Amino acid sequence: MKNLCFCILTCCMAIAVSAQNGSGGNSVSSVASFIDFQKTFQRPSEALSKNETALKKQFEEKKLVWPAKYVYIRSFKYDSQMEVWVKNNRKDPYKLFKTYKVCALAGTLGPKRMEGDYQVPEGFYYINEFNARSQYHLSLGLNYPNISDRILSDINSPGGAIYIHGSCVTVGCIPLTDPMIEEVYIITAHAKNQGQDFIPVHIFPIRFNVKRSIDYLGRLTKDDDQLKEFSSHLEDAFNYFEKNKQVPVIAVSDKGQYYVNDAPDKKWATVPESKPIPKRKNVQHRTREITGLVEAVHQWPKYPGGGDALLKYLEKLGKEMKEYLPNKVRKAYVQLEFIVDKDGVPVNFKVIRGGVNADFNDELISRLEASMSTWEPALLNDKAVPKKMVQTVTIEIPEPMEM
Repeated sequence: MKNLCFCILTCCMAIAVSAQNGSGGNSVSSVASFIDFQKTFQRPSEALSKNETALKKQFEEKKLVWPAKYVYIRSFKYDSQMEVWVKNNRKDPYKLFKTYKVCALAGTLGPKRMEGDYQVPEGFYYINEFNARSQYHLSLGLNYPNISDRILSDINSPGGAIYIHGSCVTVGCIPLTDPMIEEVYIITAHAKNQGQDFIPVHIFPIRFNVKRSIDYLGRLTKDDDQLKEFSSHLEDAFNYFEKNKQVPVIAVSDKGQYYVNDAPDKKWATVPESKPIPKRKNVQHRTREITGLVEAVHQWPKYPGGGDALLKYLEKLGKEMKEYLPNKVRKAYVQLEFIVDKDGVPVNFKVIRGGVNADFNDELISRLEASMSTWEPALLNDKAVPKKMVQTVTIEIPEPMEM
């Protein structure tokens, strides 16, 4: 019998930690409800006025009751998706409300283990903050590091400040477009308003029922037994929810490993073959000597047209790069680092994670240098300053349709 910590990571989250009741830890004791409290902030108030009627209609169209009393969120890194599930009675099965596009990815598959690794965590979390004044429009804080992370991550610098947020940029969070985060923020705020203090958010490396995703994880973990075992326990939670449409009961061992109660059996798929893909020659890239680079700014760089425009640009770029994927590689997440200089020009592109090969990386950087628009630069004390950015490009060859 494995020695398990008596810490159950369910939607009730029986943990001796209290979630923040407002934005940045503000109390709601002086107002009538959590929703009323959110209306005291400009962005949530505007989001509620703009979206609540449309959300109610969407719920009605899907035969769901508005507002939902219980919300469950799960995100899939490789598949770039985040689902919102809802119900109104504890014993009822969850029903899917909507699948949102996650518009960027920092890092690669696998858990977050230290500050500054650009990794999106993987595991079982809950919302512990509603940030109405987020630097990224609106944001929902997650309780990273959780108990498992505290055991397995760097003891001194595990990292933190992990959010679901808007603005479509990330260095380790789950980014959505601004209209999407407004919907998710409103749905979860209503659930909290009705008493769901611990809204579960489960972050998986892949969808464990999608063949190409399973194949990718299989290749990634082929020579990494530790990552394979970690992902296996996450798959147990995925399978449990797929079977029961209820959030599983999850325990944490004294070694930090997750264990899922009543987990169903697993099924794995094989790796598909791909066609040969042309390669490109290395090229010289433009660089600048940057002075005055800063970490903290009052306003982050803004892409022309905002997060939606950046997402469309990166999607278009990803489609253009498909032909340069090598044989047997059907999908790649390439994490790029670059600097938006004080004149707004993006320079010094560098592949820091997920690079396919030198030819592929050179081609990708060349296209970015040639086609990425000039940004509105970052501001510090109302002065334009250079700012380092991290962004992910997803390149995928779709699976052929079965006849």
